[in-house]
Amino acid sequence: MSTADQGIIYAISIGITLVIQLGGFAVAYALQTEKFYDVLGGLNYLILAAYSASHRINNSDDDNEDDNFMNNPRKIIMTVLFCASRAWLLLFLAWRAHERKGDSRFDEVKDKFGVFLVYWIGQAFWVMLISMPMIFVNSSSESDFGGGLDWFATIGFALSIVIEIAGDVQKAVWVKAGRQGGFCTVGVWKYSRHPNYFGEIFQWWCAWLLAYGSASGIGDGLWWSCILSPLFTMNILLNTAGTGVWNAEGQSLKRYYDRFGESYAEYRNNTSILIPMVGYQYIPLWIKRTFLFEWTRYEYQPEMSEQATTNV
Repeated sequence: MSTADQGIIYAISIGITLVIQLGGFAVAYALQTEKFYDVLGGLNYLILAAYSASHRINNSDDDNEDDNFMNNPRKIIMTVLFCASRAWLLLFLAWRAHERKGDSRFDEVKDKFGVFLVYWIGQAFWVMLISMPMIFVNSSSESDFGGGLDWFATIGFALSIVIEIAGDVQKAVWVKAGRQGGFCTVGVWKYSRHPNYFGEIFQWWCAWLLAYGSASGIGDGLWWSCILSPLFTMNILLNTAGTGVWNAEGQSLKRYYDRFGESYAEYRNNTSILIPMVGYQYIPLWIKRTFLFEWTRYEYQPEMSEQATTNV
């Protein structure tokens, strides 16, 4: 398949996403509700997967049976793992919104046309950028699978999904049980302070690597553009204030230090911020700072909290 043909599939995918998100915004604004924001995000992913996979089935060249989705292991693996990941996200976010009786992010914005629209447009970008490796694979005619990179990416992708699901479920069960201990150290949370975020980030690096087998070579520009998927995810979860790790760490740790100061400090010192591992307490600080995301902005600074309280 030519790059131009792939571009058409990308363009149609963008069109599908805009119809879903802008249509969702129109209904949500009219009803003044955010209840189906996350649901439409999750469904958008699954619809793009179905479209990109079925497009090749319906348009396969009879002389190239390997181009058919059902005869292409890479397309099957990528699409199944992608759908498993996004289906879990859909279920988890819907459950969380139900448990919290809504989504507080929208309390002050859903009656503001422009601001509320930005949220929906942002979700459209999010869906498209995350979906790029999957669309790339399903729009390609390359079919070889089985090299070391393929297996590493496949296993890593699957393991990342398992870690993310385990982290979400174990944390939810811990909360339901009364938050024993004050901060979560059960299951995968014993080896990472944010295992769910690790799973979300690492799976899209693996998806990008898995997509390489569908590229024309290391210089394939369209494949390189798919790196936006993991980079965007990392930026949202690591670098965007109010979300992800940055929101969970830093001054948000006050509640732990105030109530469980010594025990929480020990947990933090012994437990990786992101990548699940053992022996974290023995790793030099400069390595943690440089390679393991233990950045100073994630540290709790009591003087800043005191200053904020004084200003209030």
